[in-house]
Amino acid sequence: MTDRTETTRVAEAAGQPQARALPRRTTLLFALSGAVAVSNVYFAQPLLATLSHDFGIGEATVGALVTLTQIGYGLGLFLVVPLGDLLDRKRLITVQFVLLALSTTAVGLSGTAPLLMIGMALIGFSAVVTQSLVAFAASLAGPDARGRVVGLVTGGVVVGILLARTASGLLADLVSWRAVYLASAVVSLVLTLALHHELPRTTAPRPAIRYRRLLGSTLALFVREPVFRVRALLALLVFAAFSTLWSCVALPLSEPPLSLTHTGIGAFGLVGAAGALAAAPAGRLHDRGFARRTTGTALAILVLSWLPLAFTRHSLWALAAGAILLDLAVQAVHVTSQSLIHGLRADAGSRLIGGYMVFYSAGSAAGALASTTVYAAAGWGAVCLLGAAFSAAALALWAATGNGTRG
Repeated sequence: MTDRTETTRVAEAAGQPQARALPRRTTLLFALSGAVAVSNVYFAQPLLATLSHDFGIGEATVGALVTLTQIGYGLGLFLVVPLGDLLDRKRLITVQFVLLALSTTAVGLSGTAPLLMIGMALIGFSAVVTQSLVAFAASLAGPDARGRVVGLVTGGVVVGILLARTASGLLADLVSWRAVYLASAVVSLVLTLALHHELPRTTAPRPAIRYRRLLGSTLALFVREPVFRVRALLALLVFAAFSTLWSCVALPLSEPPLSLTHTGIGAFGLVGAAGALAAAPAGRLHDRGFARRTTGTALAILVLSWLPLAFTRHSLWALAAGAILLDLAVQAVHVTSQSLIHGLRADAGSRLIGGYMVFYSAGSAAGALASTTVYAAAGWGAVCLLGAAFSAAALALWAATGNGTRG
């Protein structure tokens, strides 16, 4: 039995449509929907100074808004995303988008700091629809095109992460920060209708497994699959570095001597997006068997990116160069990792992606809280040392695990 036939058999047993060429229109809808959903997690980052002022939250603790969102995201990854291996993924995704629209509305209308924080956590919890989309797209793509499809969808997600700062900064300057979240609610409802119309249903019989056992099997996969385990730990470190930059950079940019507006701060998301798009070939390199080499090269670039970033206060060009390198590296590792782990078990794609992304969320939360705390205590230089330390730890893990990251 060929690998392709075996993959198709397992997919059908898991209740997935038989893998075939995924229409480009559908792939682009996956990418757009993922970008919009995940952007809600990052809208607050260029607005931290304003939210701190409006709600009376101290500079040293305002990063907790990002951390709470990531905590909600982590809980959703563990509790909701694995349901894609048990339920009809089309229905699950549309329900998640409706919940996302309600959560963003709640934040846009919040009047006190506690309500704002609860709303941020709910946004994170519902925004995990992003990973439900990635897992569904990967299951619909054939084995020889999975890296390309995952690369395109994940590329849309990363661009959404980065352009979220540009969109929120611009809209906050033109209208208000509340308009950012209320507009997102409207867009989420429109995408709900588009996804309901476009996505196929998973009509094959679903596995007979209880919800508690489903969650336990995610933990079992972490123990049994070394590639999953190593890639999850890499995600924790890589996204801690990513969040160290993007959760904190608004603070030095909004202060003298730079004193940039929300729009100016958010514009650097465009720079980061260029780096993320430059990493698009990572999925194709995975398909050709170069996953380990791609990962090592990207992690080395990630470490080096902190050198120009250290000069942010003196040169916005240095920030732009560093942001491009950092986002290119993060995207390349992320696409390679997701392509590898989904290929491990076609019948457990949602659990693998969800479990992997729990570590992504934990790393993002840790980077957000640590970077704003370090900035308040020791300044931007110390933040860059923190980010470089996370990056170097990821490179050391890659070097130490050898075949564990080859897949």
